[in-house]
Amino acid sequence: MNSQGTQPVSTWIGEFILLAALWGASFLFMRMGAAEFGPLPMVGLRVMLATVFLWPIMMRQGHWPALRRHWRPIMVAGVLNSAIPFALFAWAVMHIATGLTSILNATVPLFGALVAWIWLGDRINRLRWAGLALGFIGVALLAWRAPAGTGFKTEHAGWAIAACLAASSFYGLSASFARRYLTGIPPLATATGSQLGASLGLALPTVWLWPAQMPGLRAWAAIGAIAVLCTGIAYILYFRLIAHAGPSRALAVTFIAPVFAVFYGSLFLGERVTPWMIGCALVIVCGTMLSTGLVRTLRLAPPPSQR
Repeated sequence: MNSQGTQPVSTWIGEFILLAALWGASFLFMRMGAAEFGPLPMVGLRVMLATVFLWPIMMRQGHWPALRRHWRPIMVAGVLNSAIPFALFAWAVMHIATGLTSILNATVPLFGALVAWIWLGDRINRLRWAGLALGFIGVALLAWRAPAGTGFKTEHAGWAIAACLAASSFYGLSASFARRYLTGIPPLATATGSQLGASLGLALPTVWLWPAQMPGLRAWAAIGAIAVLCTGIAYILYFRLIAHAGPSRALAVTFIAPVFAVFYGSLFLGERVTPWMIGCALVIVCGTMLSTGLVRTLRLAPPPSQR
């Protein structure tokens, strides 16, 4: 059996592209579902349906004992990694373009590196500090001009951008939390249990804010798609990608997903894509790759045949 990250590109490139396409589509489905359900009920249904989808798979794989032993940190991870950021992004897509939210989501590794430095004491050299600075400069430039050029009302654009960045910071926080408290736990147990924890955390808001008028079939289909495809199946693909391609290459999905999100938003929602957005996105991606050490990792990594 090949060790982690040693399989040739041809064995995992299809899953890599599929995962980027699914995560890119999540912003489109969030908009479609939140428009009729509202942000919190939509997110509540998303994590509940994802739990229902993942639970029998976890049970069949025999990971229930691991979830039962470590349920406390796994539940907390669900709130940090799913409930809060999902809700923030669901509100944001109601006020700014889905392509813009996906670009801001690409800052997750920036926040992850910063939180790991503060909390876990990870070393950040000069090159990585330069990457952090470059990435956040890209965010500032994007926030400065992009909303006005996307065809959206800018009344809440600033708050929506802040919500996206807050969501990304929670993703970064949850990554360090997982390193500290979830190491050694089977990924499928973590994925399933975290969605259960998010479901419990969002149960009351989902019931309290349930829409007075029953949403239509289109909104229900969007929630089913984001729960099963963009959450349940995407989790499985992500963990498979880490095993087959290695964590550094799996991280690169974050940079590809916005390409699909911008395409979906333009095709299905008529969103405008401006040269300013594309330029800022490139700055953010370059900064992120530097800040996470991915550039150095990819440059120094030997080909599979030499490992």
